[in-house]
Order: sequence, then structure tokens, then C-alpha cells
Amino acid sequence: MAAPRHASALARAARQPAADLRRRDRGAPDDAWIRERLRAAAVGTLATVRDGQPFLNANLFAYEEAVDGLGTIWLHTAHVGRTAANVALGAPAPVCFSVFEMGRMLPASRALEFSVEYAGVVAFGSGLVVEDAAAQRHGLALIMAKYAAHLQPETDYEPPTDADLARTSVFRVEIESWSGKTKAAPDDVPGAYRWPATGAPT
Repeated sequence: MAAPRHASALARAARQPAADLRRRDRGAPDDAWIRERLRAAAVGTLATVRDGQPFLNANLFAYEEAVDGLGTIWLHTAHVGRTAANVALGAPAPVCFSVFEMGRMLPASRALEFSVEYAGVVAFGSGLVVEDAAAQRHGLALIMAKYAAHLQPETDYEPPTDADLARTSVFRVEIESWSGKTKAAPDDVPGAYRWPATGAPT
């Protein structure tokens, strides 16, 4: 059982808004920094929940900026699966989405003081299964444009057909709040290294 003082601190943390940071000194410089991380990340992780059981799904995605609001995350999975069920049955389903980059390991004289460079974003919002065919094609086109920018639809590949759309679930996450967190050390930090280090287990 947690000590009373520790339990009180945990209770306060649990009451904080989801996007609040404990270490505000490591918060993202601004919203532009968060948007850039969402645009550049190769893979994102979507968290859904059903009957108190959380589920994670790592997937390719595309971030679309908005004139008003924080923007939209588009992704897709198999037509029938846990993610599709959790989002569809709870629509608009509360979801959480994250991206992360790891930098150098930062050694110290004590194991407890070891650290790492990182940059990450956590976004909170509402997830919906997209049913409209035009919206489905729009989201999938954004994903293709991100991961296959050197290829052109109609020329290098056939865009999704109605039959293709029937085989996939397209999701739209409307971002309601977000936070970004980063830690970077000076280039000359003694002993800083990229993991895995030479000679280290892989």
C-alpha cells in the first residue's frame, strides 16, 4: 500500500486534465512543434478501451491540420477487428494517440540517474469509424500521400475502389487536446551514446 503522502500525490495527479504535464519544464515549445512531430512520425499508437479493458494498436497514419481546432488523425485497420469494434461501439469513442522519438542514452554515475533524450506527443480526442465513401477516400489518400509521396494515383497505382473500401475500416480522430514533451542534451555530454551501444546486447 502506498504511503499516505505518496497516495495523496497520486490522487492529485489522477485529477489533472489528461493533457497536463508533471514536468512542465520539458513541455513542447509550442503547438507548431507538436504539429511537426505528428507530421513526421513514421508510426503512431492508438489507444481504445472497451468495458474497462484498454487496447493498443500501432499503425501508419496521417495528420491533417485544421483551420479551426487542433486537427485530425487518419488511420485504418482491418474491416473487422478489436480497434474497429471498440471505436464503432463507443462512437464517438474516447481515444488517445501517441508518437515518440528516442535520442541518445545519457549515462550517469548512479543507475537511478540514467536518462534518455526523447520527443513525444500525446493527443486526446474522439474516434469515429468513417462511413462516407468520399471521406474514406480522402483519409486514405492522405495516408498514401505521406508514405508514397513519390508515387502518383492513377499512374503508379489504382486508388481504392468500392470493393477495397468494403475491406477496410477508416478512422478519424478529432483531436481535442494534446501535449508534447521533449528532452535534449548538449552534444558534448560525456558518455552519451545511441542504443544499442557497441558490444551491448541487441
